[in-house]
Amino acid sequence: MDYIANKISERLGGLSFGKDTGTYKFAVIKEAKAKARRLNPDIALIDMGVGEPDMPANPGVVEVLSKEAGKAENRFYSDNGIQEFYEAAAVYLQKVYGVNHIDPAKNILHGIGSKPILALLPSCFINHGDVTLATVPGYPVIATWTKYLGGEVYNLPLREENSFYPDLDMIPTDVLSKAKLLYINYPNNPTGQVATKEFYKKVIDFAYRHQIIVVADTAYGALTYDGEKPLSFLSVEGAMNVGVEIHSLSKAFNMTGWRMAFVAGNSKVISAYGTVKDNTDSGQFRAIQKAGIYAMNHPELTEETCRKYSRRFDLLVDALNDLGFDAKKPKGTFYCYVKCPKGAGNGVVFETAGKVAKYLIEKALVSVVPWDDAGAYLRFSVTFEAKDEKEEKDIIGEMKKRLGALELVF
Repeated sequence: MDYIANKISERLGGLSFGKDTGTYKFAVIKEAKAKARRLNPDIALIDMGVGEPDMPANPGVVEVLSKEAGKAENRFYSDNGIQEFYEAAAVYLQKVYGVNHIDPAKNILHGIGSKPILALLPSCFINHGDVTLATVPGYPVIATWTKYLGGEVYNLPLREENSFYPDLDMIPTDVLSKAKLLYINYPNNPTGQVATKEFYKKVIDFAYRHQIIVVADTAYGALTYDGEKPLSFLSVEGAMNVGVEIHSLSKAFNMTGWRMAFVAGNSKVISAYGTVKDNTDSGQFRAIQKAGIYAMNHPELTEETCRKYSRRFDLLVDALNDLGFDAKKPKGTFYCYVKCPKGAGNGVVFETAGKVAKYLIEKALVSVVPWDDAGAYLRFSVTFEAKDEKEEKDIIGEMKKRLGALELVF
């Protein structure tokens, strides 16, 4: 007798777990890519949907890890982190973002990547029936864990007519009375929009008025272009009183698989997070934290990466506009977010962004990420693999040629 199915928690679906006939969009894309490669073994698939850096970490970062990994003193649990990491993080926030008055001992804690931080924060604040306000489209982890805990999620659509900022004034009073967390993400995945001080001031005022804790996800914070300076939520007056900001070394320093991040801000939020974290994991390997220190001490590494992404964006945006898209170079992240075509040659009509993305893979072997949360959009990434500038131009040129042959209709 198989009794395990009867024991699955309701948060995972209970008896319905594993029986959902719906397919997650990334699974659909993955299947379509595999099929396209199988049917076209001699044609290279152009993957413009990749959500992680195309290059490995800088050799200096790797060298520190290599040196520190064998040291006996680094073998111990780090629990809630090593002090040297927090001191380096405080200096990094001041140097790159102009954030002052951060106490490394009270206002910063590390995480094994930003994803676990987002997963643990709801455990600190969400009770049954409480609400998390979350922007969509976006990274769903904090919303998923809110639901796991019996909380509710109220989605704030990021619409082009509102410059991809959430409309905080449209939230119903009964939702606000139950809201505990507000999740925002700037520079934003997938729209590429960056925050302004005026927007952050509005968020802080909103949080004060409704007694809501702000969680600012700044995973792409240092990736900005054309004179746009990295902006921290914590650099704006009053932010430390209402929330925290999450920083990841994944995107800024090409350390995606290293799993190194930190959360900074309000000391009470940090303390609550530390309590839950202490009962969840035993900290990231000390050698990785020390490699992270090296990275944060060398922000010029991110500047070099930004120059590469900016160059690729110039090529990509020009190509997309020549094809009929209404593409604008983003001020941050490594994503270009564009409205979907309405159809293609031979009378093909697209009902959703998901349908468009699947069609581009099947007919052109070009992979992108679809979003249908607030209108039909496609996300193109500039983290495709290319060894030099010539290959970058060749890949963008080939992508343009393939999509042009589809006769897309806008």
